[in-house]
Amino acid sequence: MLTAGVDEVGRGCLAGEVVSAAVILPSNHGISGLNDSKKLRKHQREAIFSEIVEKCICFSIGKASVGEIDRLNILQATMLSMKRAVAGLKFEPEFVLVDGNKLPKWKYKSRAVINGDSLIEEISAASILAKVTRDKDMCSLDLLLPGYGFSKNKGYGTPQHLEALVRNGVTVSHRKTFSPIRELIFDRQEKLF
Repeated sequence: MLTAGVDEVGRGCLAGEVVSAAVILPSNHGISGLNDSKKLRKHQREAIFSEIVEKCICFSIGKASVGEIDRLNILQATMLSMKRAVAGLKFEPEFVLVDGNKLPKWKYKSRAVINGDSLIEEISAASILAKVTRDKDMCSLDLLLPGYGFSKNKGYGTPQHLEALVRNGVTVSHRKTFSPIRELIFDRQEKLF
């Protein structure tokens, strides 16, 4: 049975896209070290990422933009990125396992698994693919928008990122509906009137 694992990264960030990955592994993949991407060091994730890409049956990355996050809300944008990831697979899965407690509305037989990124190899692999992809995207964004520390904070609301927001303002890559971005925009608008 072709079983896809799906996971996302970037839901709690203040900036950048939400990124999901879907992956189908062969039963005899031989990839060691599969785990929740947050439990692995950067060099471990990157090494395992390459091995997953090399040994998987197929994988796909799906993203939802900052505009979609602000328009739909983060949960719906996450579901959209998951749908895009699964739809992009070269082979249609017969079953889909999704990390968490919610499933997108789709045609696939599927199950949500709490802590699936630590428990199920396909979801662990998806977790690693999504994390490495988004981290690289945020490093690229750091080159385009220097001063926010995206290569280090990956868009999360660290003290340094919050200080940079106050100092430099909100960018097109920030999620305008997220607190404290929303409050910063409101405060600056109030000062104009």
